[in-house]
Amino acid sequence: MPLTSFDKLPDDARVWIFGAAAPVDDIDSAKLLAAVDAFLVQWKAHGHPLTSARDWRDERFLAIGVDQHTEGASGCSIDGLYRTLREVEQAVGSSLVAGGLVFFRGPGDLVCALARDDFEALAKRGGADGTTPVFDTTITTAGDYRARFERPASESWHRALLAAR
Repeated sequence: MPLTSFDKLPDDARVWIFGAAAPVDDIDSAKLLAAVDAFLVQWKAHGHPLTSARDWRDERFLAIGVDQHTEGASGCSIDGLYRTLREVEQAVGSSLVAGGLVFFRGPGDLVCALARDDFEALAKRGGADGTTPVFDTTITTAGDYRARFERPASESWHRALLAAR
């Protein structure tokens, strides 16, 4: 049903952000986005179509949004989204739903992913600090995604991982 562009979602649209454990190249991202789009055009909650959108950025991040003014996603419909992503993970060669990773910009402006303990160790060695750009995959609205998804670690929950430094 109504697949729209991400920028047309209202700021209060519900968002789920998935970070790929490894970068996804153009060929595999085309496979990923085709599978996601095929899911989104038929996505329903309690038999009602969902107005949804997706955004893909930095070879790592998939944001899925639902305009809850028309219909909100239900538990079963969200399970369907996760099922679809798990099915496509093998085809793209990267985990999308595993979680537990910290995403940040590293050398050469590349997006890197580390386990939380490894990011804390990196900070202790001086490889990350409050100015390190990080990505907040816990954001839940389109407005926050647009305004606060990437920001310095000192302005995010990530600052707690720098505290032991």
